[in-house]
Amino acid sequence: MGATRAQKALYFVKLKELVVKFPSIFIVNVDNVGSNQMHQIRVALRGKGVVVMGKNTMVRRALRSILSDFPQFERLLPHVKGNIGFVFTSTDLKDVRDIITSNKVAAPARAGAFAPRDVTIPAGNTGMEPGKTSFFQALGIPTKIARGTIEIVSDVQVVTAGTRVGPSEATLLNMLNISPFTYGMSVVQIFDQGNVFLPSMLDVSEKELLDRFLSGIQTVAAISLALHYPTIVSVMHSLVNAYKNVLAVSIATDYTFEGSEKIKEVLANPEAFAAAAAAAAPAAEAAAAEAEAAPAAKEEEEEESEGDMGFGLFD
Repeated sequence: MGATRAQKALYFVKLKELVVKFPSIFIVNVDNVGSNQMHQIRVALRGKGVVVMGKNTMVRRALRSILSDFPQFERLLPHVKGNIGFVFTSTDLKDVRDIITSNKVAAPARAGAFAPRDVTIPAGNTGMEPGKTSFFQALGIPTKIARGTIEIVSDVQVVTAGTRVGPSEATLLNMLNISPFTYGMSVVQIFDQGNVFLPSMLDVSEKELLDRFLSGIQTVAAISLALHYPTIVSVMHSLVNAYKNVLAVSIATDYTFEGSEKIKEVLANPEAFAAAAAAAAPAAEAAAAEAEAAPAAKEEEEEESEGDMGFGLFD
């Protein structure tokens, strides 16, 4: 039975209130999510997010009714398809995403259902009687009889991800008490302050963002220098390069300024500066050694004073 006009109007009002209150929205897929599991997710999100469900036609109509006030929500319309719902939040997106996806329920394989992942039956004793050997043979599973029961010789993949589960495979998995799948909410898209992006974007680390930002700055600086077009990121390099050019001109001519005097002195008499550097090296090493020895001597003095407690041998 469809919603009444009053219920639809109330839904539109509620949706508009949530849009105004919360800047971020998770679009979640709720395939195979039961009512009890949905309740548990709502409880886990209490104080951090609000779960809103509804028919897609009604959701689209509600979104279109607020486009005049919030035109950015037009970007959500293409994603309102399939069995989806909304989670409104104003807290950390990573934390909310983890709460949404952490609630998983083990489920048996059902014939005709799409497999979300590969399913492999491990080798080992099944505990089944030998009369069911033909069932394994029909599926191409190698077995042997051990201690009066069927034993699977090697691991066998019986279901491939993305394909439908066959009736024989579903029956076998249920006979072996294997529940290979887990179902729960999954995040399809994230809407945050007018931007729509995939949930994988939340896994990008701060280091990766900084590395990409620095790489972009370096690229802009290189292009600016090549084009002789000054930008904020290239000004520093331009100043350094200009200073190098001024130094080169000063060294090649008689023109001298404060920054080039030392360089000219070194170039004019390199032997004197080399000798001075050689003489300064042992002095620096001696100073460093003395600095290291001073704390050691102080420690020895402290140990001696503690050992005799301030008294001589015959006091």
